[in-house]
Amino acid sequence: MAALNATLSTTVGGIADIAAAAVAATGAGDTAPVGPGMFLLVINGGAASRTVTIATPGTVAGHAVADATLVVAAGKSGVIPLTNLFRGATGRAAITYDAVTSVTVAVITLGA
Repeated sequence: MAALNATLSTTVGGIADIAAAAVAATGAGDTAPVGPGMFLLVINGGAASRTVTIATPGTVAGHAVADATLVVAAGKSGVIPLTNLFRGATGRAAITYDAVTSVTVAVITLGA
C-alpha cells in the first residue's frame, strides 16, 4: 500500500488545479490520513465505472460497521470524506480499488 499525503486547500488560496494534486491509485491499495476536513478525491479517467472501498475497522455497540464504498462512473470524479470512522491501527485509512487503470486519487484537507 502506498501512503497518500494530504494537499492543503486554504480558504484564501484554494486549489486552482485539483487534478494536479492527484497521483495514480496503487493496485495493492493506498492509505490516507483521516480527520476533520479531509477528503479523498477519486478521478476515473477510464471507460468503466470503478469502485473504491474504505475499510471501517471500528465497531458501534459491539457491531461491525460496513466498509464505505464509492462507485465513480467512467470519466467522472467522486469525493468521500475521510472521517475518523476510517482510522485504522496505523492511524490512517485503508483504501482499495476494484481496478486502478486510469484512476488517480488525492487527499485534500481544508484549512484556514
